[in-house]
Amino acid sequence: MTVLIVDYGRGNLFSLGQALRQLGVPHEVSSDPEKLAKSKRVIFPGVGAFGDAMRELRERGLVEPFKAAAAKGTPILGICVGCQLLLRKGEEFGEHAGLDIISGIVRRLPEPRAQDPAAMRIPNIGWRPITVRADGSVLGPAGAGGMYYFVHSYAPWPENPEHVTATIEMNGQEVPVAVQRNNLIGVQFHPEKSGPAGLELLARFTNA
Repeated sequence: MTVLIVDYGRGNLFSLGQALRQLGVPHEVSSDPEKLAKSKRVIFPGVGAFGDAMRELRERGLVEPFKAAAAKGTPILGICVGCQLLLRKGEEFGEHAGLDIISGIVRRLPEPRAQDPAAMRIPNIGWRPITVRADGSVLGPAGAGGMYYFVHSYAPWPENPEHVTATIEMNGQEVPVAVQRNNLIGVQFHPEKSGPAGLELLARFTNA
């Protein structure tokens, strides 16, 4: 089965393609709405700002095919901004409507607390351990012990806490970094840049 990587001008396509090639996963990069609607498994990457990314999706006619694919049960993996866009809205540079497939809001990371020796700067850049809830779904048993690579200033906050599958501790708060609702999975970190743990996640999602 060929995995579709959605190209809407805001994705880390090269690194993601390299990771899938390393796993031996057949894949295709496309911005064709018809291919998105018909695909059996989809990876939705993303870099940059929430509003800009949504504008690119709309201009390429990908919003409705994306929602249709989600509604019919197509497995979809959103990465970084691709994860954020699954939610109802984002607050980066003003309020912007998202795909509204998972109810929730993308909010700025909690600011560092004064005099906190463990304070983390924003943007959050680097390798972080995550806390996996329950089985973590696509994260798998190794997810809880893995280190993942992050580059972000905002994070997805689902309204339903059961949709949160992993968190990081940041500036005194548990911040969601992986979400799931049925066939929809989103991770705030970059699995394609996260070494063995990231490759395992991609392998589990693609059934490689």
